[in-house]
Amino acid sequence: MSKSIAIKRNGTRKATAPKKTTSATTSGAGIQANWRTEDWVATILGFVVIAFVLAAFAYKTVDLRNVVSSFRWTTDAQIASSTPAWNAALDSIIADANTKKQPNVVTLSTNLKKALAGTDRKAIEAEAGKLAALGARSLAGALGGEIRGHASATPESKIFNPENLIKVLYIGIGFLIVAAAGIALLGRQVLPFVVGFPVVFALAWVARLLAGNGLFVDWGIEYVIFALLLGLLISNTIGTPQWLMPAVQTEFFIKIGLVVLGASLLFLEVLQAGALGILQAVLVVFVVWYSCFWLSRKLRVDDEFAAMLSTAVSICGVSAAIAACGAIQGDKKKLSYVTSLVLIVAVPMMIAMPWIAKVTNMDDLVAGAWLGGTLDTSASVVAAGALISDAAMKTGVIVKFSQNALIGIAAFMLAIWWAMKDSKKGERPSAKVIWERFPKFVIGFVIASAIFSFALPADLVAGTKSALTEIRTWWFAVAFVCIGLETKVVELATVDQGRPALAFLGAQAINVFWTLLLAWLIFGGVLFAQPVIN
Repeated sequence: MSKSIAIKRNGTRKATAPKKTTSATTSGAGIQANWRTEDWVATILGFVVIAFVLAAFAYKTVDLRNVVSSFRWTTDAQIASSTPAWNAALDSIIADANTKKQPNVVTLSTNLKKALAGTDRKAIEAEAGKLAALGARSLAGALGGEIRGHASATPESKIFNPENLIKVLYIGIGFLIVAAAGIALLGRQVLPFVVGFPVVFALAWVARLLAGNGLFVDWGIEYVIFALLLGLLISNTIGTPQWLMPAVQTEFFIKIGLVVLGASLLFLEVLQAGALGILQAVLVVFVVWYSCFWLSRKLRVDDEFAAMLSTAVSICGVSAAIAACGAIQGDKKKLSYVTSLVLIVAVPMMIAMPWIAKVTNMDDLVAGAWLGGTLDTSASVVAAGALISDAAMKTGVIVKFSQNALIGIAAFMLAIWWAMKDSKKGERPSAKVIWERFPKFVIGFVIASAIFSFALPADLVAGTKSALTEIRTWWFAVAFVCIGLETKVVELATVDQGRPALAFLGAQAINVFWTLLLAWLIFGGVLFAQPVIN
């Protein structure tokens, strides 16, 4: 029709010319609609947060120390239970120092033993601090730092003092404003989100509080596990209330966190171990991805599920799964299943793998490379590696960063493959289709990494590192709470008769043994000279 019909109040009809829609108008509306997607909004907000932190540091408008809250705490009973082991370690240090004629080390260690015999935590902290001054690279200095950290971490002084609680309050308000702005840009209901978000944030705070206990710090059990467990506890007992569900925005929170994570993934750090870390990362990702996909098909798991499972187990868990889901435009319910499975399986691995490395007297660099290639988050690699040695921790982080850097490549390849797969159904795998499938927040991740690696001065990067790490941790903490809140444990075993879970577990087993072999060959001095990582 060339005309539209309008009905007047008196009942007669009046012909009216239709509004002309120009190509420019259509194009403008399309552009506006295209950028108001979860990927783009998360990317924009991630850069807004990064820009705010950079400006605050450069112009001294905000003290960035107020961004970093304290969660470390140790009870008197825990210190008492750890004292025998500390005394045994100090006896060994004293004996070694006597042999090497190091009277200063003998004196400092003896004084710390005397302090440990009492119950004055201030005295223990002071003497441990003197021993820690010898440097973390020495056994005595490292032990002193460990004891000082526990002695100084009283709940009333570290966690529940007004200054620390005010920091958390300010962070919570800031996160609420940023997240609510994103919800508004996405066209979702803001008020229900604002009502529920404080509860999600409070659960994230409890998760970080639990993870900050000295016992869990020593065992390497990180906040993401507690965040998941708290969410699961609610969803699988009383059920997640409907009024809370608008604040359960798992993917949105993780996407913002991943953009901020890019600021800490420095290319020069990835290259510290030369080609070795990258070589292991490429071999792990390639073999484990295809092993999982092959196993999934053998178990009759659909390709969509298989792609997310394979990417998660081979690269870096939850973050990689979300990137894969975006690339193939996958089912959100399947993504929720994969992310929950990843975190639940990670718990025993975080505890068992450092223990295995110790009891088998595994080489520190081999152990670190093994942890970095199998554990799914950088934080878990740091915690587990620290249980072995500084060298193991640093090696693990280098390997994990190398794998993290492959997220963008994996997402790009998945987008191309899925577009070609869909072309059999009539969809042409053009550059436009591939671009539409590519998860845009990965672009933000790569750009942030490039800016912090090459464009910014070193002092600006170093000065904002702790604040950006804290902010990223909060985004991931609220996201993992959300994963728990929307997950039913029984579904993990019953979805597709448990076949996806079986495929993931089988692939994870392959991952553990294949990565251990590669770590031994590459970092054990078998194929290449061992890198010097202290």
